[in-house]
Amino acid sequence: MDLRHLRYFVAVAEERHFGRAAERLHMAQPPLSQAVRRLEAELGVELLHRTTRRVELTEAGRAYLERARAILDQVDQAAELARRVAAGAVGHLAIGCVGSVTYSLLPTLSRQLSAALPGVDFSFRGEMPAPEQAEALRTGAIDVALLRPSAADPSLVAHLLRRDRLVVALPTDHPLAGRRRVRAVDLADTDLIVHAADGRSVMHDVVLRVLRDAGVEPRIRHRVGETSTLVTLVAGGLGAAVVPEPVTALPLPGVVYRPLVQPATTVDLAVAHRADRSEPHLMRTVEVIRQLLAPAAKVRGAR
Repeated sequence: MDLRHLRYFVAVAEERHFGRAAERLHMAQPPLSQAVRRLEAELGVELLHRTTRRVELTEAGRAYLERARAILDQVDQAAELARRVAAGAVGHLAIGCVGSVTYSLLPTLSRQLSAALPGVDFSFRGEMPAPEQAEALRTGAIDVALLRPSAADPSLVAHLLRRDRLVVALPTDHPLAGRRRVRAVDLADTDLIVHAADGRSVMHDVVLRVLRDAGVEPRIRHRVGETSTLVTLVAGGLGAAVVPEPVTALPLPGVVYRPLVQPATTVDLAVAHRADRSEPHLMRTVEVIRQLLAPAAKVRGAR
């Protein structure tokens, strides 16, 4: 059945006149009459009573009109949905975030994404270490990752968002807490709390490299999986920690943050997705994230 014939019939049924229906449809009257006749022949029922002045619906016509309208509405809705999907306006995406992003960016990010893409259903997983996010991308457990990139992975595409300075989180009663800034060598005799080792955290390797490059052999007291736990242990006086500057968005009583200098090191933040995925709503989400954050050349916290 040609959907045009349904539209023609609905127009005639609503106008109760072939001439007015033809004008509404921007077509001549004879082909409109022929199309409705063909529809009736195909159905094997009379839908319209025709007179020289007016058109009336038969009982079958009234019943058919109700269903025809519903069918056309569904067709129009399907077309609109297809257009929205093609434009990246609908879908579902799971976004993973490293700890520092969870505290500093997630509230703003969730609002911005909801405003820019109201038809996309977003879910978020916070406190995900970068290696865990990379594996979750590969398996499809998450669709987009905000992570600290490590070694290049050809299965993933990563876009650098910015570079965050490193700071030192200290207990408020620590001897270094009274300084305006802290050097890496100042941490030589300090108990440290670091992220998990064995490839489970990019920050673990970054921090150890920074300290060892400064000639400091880290005195590690605790290794933890989550950044919030790390800062909580600092607040408890169990040691100091080197963290990305956005972690300062997680204020806890008993903790102060001081810039790390000599060296003034940064750590990258990137948005990543699987290389074999290019759905419109995913790509639009990545673009919104890139526009939201500072340009890659900007160093967060730099003076």
